[in-house]
Amino acid sequence: MKEILELSGKMITIDRNEFLKVKGSIDTNVYYVESGSLRVFVLDDFEEQTIRFGYKENLIVALDSFLTGKPSDLFIQAIKKTVIKVIPKSQFDDFLKSETNRNWWTVVLENLVVQQLEREIDILTSSPKERYERVLKRSPQLFQEIPHRYIANYLRMSAETLSRLKKS
Repeated sequence: MKEILELSGKMITIDRNEFLKVKGSIDTNVYYVESGSLRVFVLDDFEEQTIRFGYKENLIVALDSFLTGKPSDLFIQAIKKTVIKVIPKSQFDDFLKSETNRNWWTVVLENLVVQQLEREIDILTSSPKERYERVLKRSPQLFQEIPHRYIANYLRMSAETLSRLKKS
């Protein structure tokens, strides 16, 4: 991970609620979150559906746009003031010329695919309580970094349901 941070020659700060990326734009950068937090979401019939979060020491990327170079349906928005390192795709591609780095990136992508599959299955088959417990176990830091209304959206439940589950 340290090597990736050295690829970034640019650091940017985005304010709370500011967008790093909007739907329909192409974004092939990789971002490393120094501080703050972001959410990745899509708009579904005017309703936001959160699909991912990024916070301190996370990489975040509009993966569809990164991989294809095409416009993405994703929005990336700061939840609070966020400082990120920007790693352009050209530098990232150079980084991946090393077999060790390529192997690391493959593991990152494999983990992401497994996480997305687990989440999809959770949303389709698990009760709100099971979804909450699984996310709490997998990412306890999430509850320290992200406001509960966004976590509730991510878990496809109301904020009230999440609050009730946290109390029980």
